[in-house]
Amino acid sequence: MTPSKQFSIPPVVCFTGWHNSGKTTLASQVVTALVSRGYRVAVIKATKETGLTPDPPATDTARYKRAGADSVVLLAPDQLIVRTDPPRIDLLSLAHAYCRDMDLVIAEGFKQADGVDKIEVRYNKDAPLLRGQVPGVVAVAANHPLTDGLVFRLDQVTEITDFLIARFLAGPEPETEWVYATVNGRSIPLPQALQGQLAALLRPVLDSLPPSGKVATVELSLCCVPPSEQTS
Repeated sequence: MTPSKQFSIPPVVCFTGWHNSGKTTLASQVVTALVSRGYRVAVIKATKETGLTPDPPATDTARYKRAGADSVVLLAPDQLIVRTDPPRIDLLSLAHAYCRDMDLVIAEGFKQADGVDKIEVRYNKDAPLLRGQVPGVVAVAANHPLTDGLVFRLDQVTEITDFLIARFLAGPEPETEWVYATVNGRSIPLPQALQGQLAALLRPVLDSLPPSGKVATVELSLCCVPPSEQTS
């Protein structure tokens, strides 16, 4: 089974900064620039607000939620909407779970996310620098002068887009993880040899399915407790 791009884990870059620093404005402009160049981009945004109501109270989905459903899924001709309690997983695991067929994931917020490159967005020159306080800041976007590190102006959308393409999307594709596992909501990397063994085991099953013209996604669940030890 040849690894497909659809199974690869997309790179993630986070636009982070203090409240009202212009994160959404800059990130959305970069998303538009990336899409105009033919890239598929997903966005994951973190917020501290609670009680948000994306569904009007009179809709059927809102009615099911009020009825006590833990998750409500709405399938429409133009979109799929899933409402559920927030999973207790980190940013990279969210990208692994929901954005595997994207070229790049743009995240907003997530100051303390580990293992993620960040662009700090600054509007207030008197605000403390996040660079040096949070992990992974690789560049800063600000309109006031800074002496250290890579700095863009807030209006340099093209230059920031070029930087992201060069850092994450240009050149030969890295060796990708195309079979992966999730344990208690956290993605666990698997050795390439084990991925190949799992793919070989699944190949006869996949070959027996009717051809669909699309790459299949196979979800595996492993219970680590023997049936004799499980409680009802």
